[in-house]
Amino acid sequence: MDASQDRLSIIALGGVNEIGKNMYVLQYGEDIIVIDCGSKFPDESLLGIDMIIPDISFLLENKEKVRGLVVTHGHEDHIGGIPYIIKQFNMPIYATRLTLGLVEGKLREHGLLSTTVLHEIDSNSKLTLGMIPIRFFRTNHSIPDCLGIVFDTPQGTVVHTGDFKFDLTPVNEQYADIHKMAEIGQHGVLALLSESTNSERPGFTPSERLVGVHIEEAFTKATGKIFLSTFASNVHRLQQVIDAAEKTNRKIALLGRSMVNVVDIASKLGYLRLPPEMLVEAQEVQWMAPHELVILCTGSQGEPMAALARLANGTHRQVEVSPGDTVILAATPIPGNERNVARIVDNLFEKRAKVIYGSGSVTGMHVSGHASQEELKLMLTLMKPKYFIPIHGEYRMLYQHRLLAEAVGVEADHIFLVNNGDVVDFVKAEARQSRKVPNGNTLVDGLGIGDIGNVVLRDRKVLSEDGILILVITLARSDGSIVSGPDIISRGFVYVKESEALMEDVHRIALTTLSQLQEMKSNQWGVYKQAIKESVGKFLFTQTKRRPMILPIIIQV
Repeated sequence: MDASQDRLSIIALGGVNEIGKNMYVLQYGEDIIVIDCGSKFPDESLLGIDMIIPDISFLLENKEKVRGLVVTHGHEDHIGGIPYIIKQFNMPIYATRLTLGLVEGKLREHGLLSTTVLHEIDSNSKLTLGMIPIRFFRTNHSIPDCLGIVFDTPQGTVVHTGDFKFDLTPVNEQYADIHKMAEIGQHGVLALLSESTNSERPGFTPSERLVGVHIEEAFTKATGKIFLSTFASNVHRLQQVIDAAEKTNRKIALLGRSMVNVVDIASKLGYLRLPPEMLVEAQEVQWMAPHELVILCTGSQGEPMAALARLANGTHRQVEVSPGDTVILAATPIPGNERNVARIVDNLFEKRAKVIYGSGSVTGMHVSGHASQEELKLMLTLMKPKYFIPIHGEYRMLYQHRLLAEAVGVEADHIFLVNNGDVVDFVKAEARQSRKVPNGNTLVDGLGIGDIGNVVLRDRKVLSEDGILILVITLARSDGSIVSGPDIISRGFVYVKESEALMEDVHRIALTTLSQLQEMKSNQWGVYKQAIKESVGKFLFTQTKRRPMILPIIIQV
């Protein structure tokens, strides 16, 4: 057997040096196993892009070796990319019951459910993909049914923690398998991949159960309608809202597509206890007494089209926020969303609502689902890995996690801070990082997957900043003389009626350029268009210091 046949490789295709689009690959010999397939939202520089998913060029090149996709839990940054990846490359999916329910909803929406093989697993499942035996252990997080994964490869045991924290009083009584984790560590762990989201946060992450006490207290004090916005996937939080509503004799209405979907799936699968008589339709809200209502809505991250933003703007068709209503934001803004959330809070205060917002420690309305420093150290101590690869976080988080690992005894040269595309190879249980595989972002825009590249994005940026100027010129087919034009259309650059002198100058420059080319007996339209672009562009920049997109259109009659 050659060295590559006996080589174990761990590859990050997404999720390091970023928050979101988690995808990791484990390869031993001829067997490849994919862990998670997430998405992330674009920043403001990616105009018009709906979401970002991992680049799977490496998997497409090695299709025949891929044995399956194993999913740790049902959050968007771990399952959001699945339907888009499955469209390009179908593979069997292994996930827990709730995670599978959420994945099924996505596949059904994309018309892929009937062609995708789905396998339900739990923390006691054992399976073998290719030549690699796989086991699992249960973890706590802000969504039920979360797993860590154990790969028993011939080189040694590799552990992927998934997202986790150590909640000793979980709302759903799904306790973390701490004894199983210790046993895995006792038998020896070659490499640990552990999440780093809260590696900068000292201490322990508080229990989700504490939030329930604060929610109930706020519900008891509220006099009008209560609006509560949180992540739809935080099923534990939703259950605590339902329990508090039940104790204070309030009905529940759901606003937002993802909220309706998650509540529906989680209720059907038994993860959410919601008495049917408690649920009311959004259109019924206007006929009910305010003190009888709790409205669960999406939009805690300030998304402009989500239910909370429309409520704050007064543009929601069925429900409105009235003076004296209570609005609770039971989530902390993800970095980058602070401005949008602040705008919504301002609008709600303008409506004279009572708004409970801010970081979880201030209001008690939110606790993280991720392990803080002491819990990360506990995981490292339980697993006692020979090698450590921090994952799931921006660089400062990975770096901080590295320091925590060193503090509990992992050797500094056995810790790998990787970028997306980096490969850590293990030969004879010794690790080295020396090669890369293709990686990057695949942009999803509408129905298009990866068809928007840098050129299109650059054009969108120009259009958004300086607008467009279109020059339509009609030439005679017989002798190339100008029949009409240039007719000038401006959008997002200047208002033509108020800039007549500037438009006359543009008209004159375009005509002069065209005449010069005709004298040179050039009849190549590409040359005509480029010359007009350059001459008009230079003139407009000297006059306005703006660079609009210039689009000459030449018609022959």
